[in-house]
Amino acid sequence: MYSGQKAPVTLGHEFSGEIVEVGSDVTRVKVGDRVTIEPILAEHNLIGDYNLDPNLNFVGLAADGGFAKYCVLDGDLVHVIPDSLSYEQAALTEPAAVAVYAVRQSALKTGDTAVIFGLGPIGLLIVEALRAAGASKIYAVELSPERQAKAEELGAIVVRPEEGETVVEAIHRLTGGGADVSYEVTGVPVVLGQALAAVHKAGECMVVSIWEREASINPNEFAIQEKSLKGIIAYRHIFPKVLELMEQGYFSAEKLVTKKIKLEKYR
Repeated sequence: MYSGQKAPVTLGHEFSGEIVEVGSDVTRVKVGDRVTIEPILAEHNLIGDYNLDPNLNFVGLAADGGFAKYCVLDGDLVHVIPDSLSYEQAALTEPAAVAVYAVRQSALKTGDTAVIFGLGPIGLLIVEALRAAGASKIYAVELSPERQAKAEELGAIVVRPEEGETVVEAIHRLTGGGADVSYEVTGVPVVLGQALAAVHKAGECMVVSIWEREASINPNEFAIQEKSLKGIIAYRHIFPKVLELMEQGYFSAEKLVTKKIKLEKYR
């Protein structure tokens, strides 16, 4: 809506680059600056609770994005990259922002236990965000052996139920009654119920994924066990903090980037 652009659009919303030209009204950055992009399209740009804009959209989805040599952006959407970070590392700022925001919006406190359902890119980044937040133990529920291995490399404990045991039962056994906070990152209806059941009484389940269908849950999880269910969309006011964490070694591109594909191959 805010871009005024119609399909087709150039995709790519997780990217960084060098500024080669600025408009006359741009004062925050200059030609030659290395920047990462916060690809938000909202009525007031990055002011207030911009991720809750009813018409929220993203550069790379509703306006031309980063899968190109050049990209024209509003000057408010860029963040200068610290000298110590590479362009490749800075390109991870956007997905890492989702993970950091999910953890910061949750009830997790230093020393708490957490369980993540779904260890795709965002789930793996949540492992890192939880480490930064001081979680004592981070459990991972994932079917893919490749993703399980990557989760373990990042410091998570992969949940492997014993014979005849459900994944929820395994989590309760490993945690001594349930995790403090769970993070649902799959968008699969049955998993939402598992993520809610995996936390102890008065625990919290965070919904991080975007859903394409309805899911059923047992209301008694809330009424009798006083659990909480909370969701997030994207992020707000978090990119500078993510860049600071990257300077400390979190969200390492060396660990998280497993394959490189040249853009020219898919023109």
